[in-house]
Amino acid sequence: MICTVTFNPSLDYIVDVENFRMGLTNRTSAERILPGGKGINVSLVLMNLGIRNTALGFTAGFTGDEIIRRLQEMGVDSDFISVKNGISRINVKLRSIDGTEINGAGPEISPDKVEELMQKLDQLDRGDVLFLAGSIPSSMPDNMYEKIMERLKEKEVMTVVDAAGDLLVKVLKYHPFLVKPNNHELGEIFGVELKTREDVVPYGKKLQEMGAKNVLVSMAGEGAVLIAADGRIYSKPAPRGKLVNSVGAGDSMAAGFMAGWLEKQDYRHAFYMGLAAGSASAFSENLATGKEIQAVYRQVTG
Repeated sequence: MICTVTFNPSLDYIVDVENFRMGLTNRTSAERILPGGKGINVSLVLMNLGIRNTALGFTAGFTGDEIIRRLQEMGVDSDFISVKNGISRINVKLRSIDGTEINGAGPEISPDKVEELMQKLDQLDRGDVLFLAGSIPSSMPDNMYEKIMERLKEKEVMTVVDAAGDLLVKVLKYHPFLVKPNNHELGEIFGVELKTREDVVPYGKKLQEMGAKNVLVSMAGEGAVLIAADGRIYSKPAPRGKLVNSVGAGDSMAAGFMAGWLEKQDYRHAFYMGLAAGSASAFSENLATGKEIQAVYRQVTG
């Protein structure tokens, strides 16, 4: 069983506005509406790679219903918990204005609904995969990731954590199978600036010493670095391609890595699949298809 958790999913309203002017009526030149959230992005990329998984989390109101409907339309299984107070958020993304975004707050999630999610996660067992990605809503305990991993620690579930700051650091004691900070997030943890792939290696190793099994560091155009559980370091520059949309590239990298690992249990292959998936999504208007990922994989390994 493979599950992703998105505590605060969204409908992303992505618009292009030419010659945007403050204080005046502006009209879009292009627009799209997509289900959003880091865990949902992972679910979509896994599905595009032919890997069945279930998206978990919380939804509310008509926007929550639309998130579920769109995921079903896209072929993703979901088992979201419906909450009553509020609506699932709408995030407005103004692509033509330096990536400006207006993100909604999302619904209030009560303790009984949190426990309902925990009971769903109790069904996971040895060899299953759980992706925990993104921030935690203000209505939930800020140690939610810790609570989940504490509850699952005896089950040998392969956990993937894509988070920043203390949210990441505090779960390392539970030995997640994979953590995927970017170089800026890794640098912030240790109070340093990390610009090159060589820079990130000693700090990735520090995360390993703190408990992570595998540390995959995404670095946008610089590529990526994997500090693997077998002691090896894998490093590769980004493949050639035109950056179209960086949203979801990091989530795609985490999904690609785990898809590669589940396929061959080989770190080199998993690393290349992660780099290919992240790059392919960055080169695409939407999250990468399986065909697009395989095309970039051939470039990465060629």
